[in-house]
This record gives sequence, C-alpha cells and structure tokens, in this order.
Amino acid sequence: MPTTVRFVPLPPPVLSALPSGDLEAARAATGVPLTEWFLSDEITWLWRMRLDQIAADPRAADWIVRAAVSVPDGAVVGAAGFHGPPDDDGMVEVGYSTDPAYRRRGYARAMLTELLRWAAAAPGTATVRASIRPDNAASLATIAGFGFTHVGEQWDEQDGTEYLYEVPVQRP
Repeated sequence: MPTTVRFVPLPPPVLSALPSGDLEAARAATGVPLTEWFLSDEITWLWRMRLDQIAADPRAADWIVRAAVSVPDGAVVGAAGFHGPPDDDGMVEVGYSTDPAYRRRGYARAMLTELLRWAAAAPGTATVRASIRPDNAASLATIAGFGFTHVGEQWDEQDGTEYLYEVPVQRP
C-alpha cells in the first residue's frame, strides 16, 4: 500500500500554542497527536513566521502550513503547506518537512503529492514552485519524478542559495 497523508489545519491558536510549548493545547485544538517535533527549534521559527503572515494577510491562513497525518494509522509525520496564496501569476510555493522520527519512509513524497492535488483543485493556481538548497539531496530526490523543471536560483536569508523548480498545475 502506498504511503499517503491527509492535512489537518494549524489555525492561529495552534500556531500560538506551539512556540509557547503548549503541546496539549495544540493537540486539543487540532484533534491529532502532534509530536514533540512540533516544539523543536527545527520548526518553531515557522509557527511564529506564519502567525505574522496571517496577521498581515488573513487569506494566507487557508494556504499555509498544516499537520501531515499518515493514512490510515493517524500518526502525525510532519508539516506541509504553501508559502501563501497564489500570486498574481497563479504561482504557489510548496513547503514540507518530515518529523525526523518518520523520515525516509516516503512521507515527504506523500506530502508533495497532496500539495500538488491541493494546488490543482484550487481556483487561480497555475504553477507550483519548490525552492531547495543545492545541498538538500533529500528534497531534490523528493521532487524528482513530479515533472519539476529547474528555472533559476534565488538568495534566501535563512538558507542562502536556493534552486528554483516549477511545475504547471495538472488539473484532474
């Protein structure tokens, strides 16, 4: 059986609880067993950033990070979403991260599969982008086979040089 995930929204109260270390409140609000990884330094910066993003643009709440839950066992295996709603050209950028306890089991590919489905079902989307550090072999391997094309590079304040990959949205 192939690895599959479903997404559970992380609304602002959850995004606020996580950097505060209140995992129980976040679990209660989502109804899923978020792991200790959601409190780790590896990911808590993201919760703060997304809260600021929602405050600046409430439309972003429907697009940004969600918990990735393994189907059918219900384990929370990571987080995924888009960097925001589609831009004026219909481009959305994916973001995904797998809890270290669940890496190398196909969950990143499962998250990317669902992100591409999400983009295809959303009005106004035309292109999905992935920005990946050149040394991130795992993420480069994850996008392989999904039709992404290398379209350039950018400088990211946190990650440094990133390669840009894009794929047209494939409507069902």
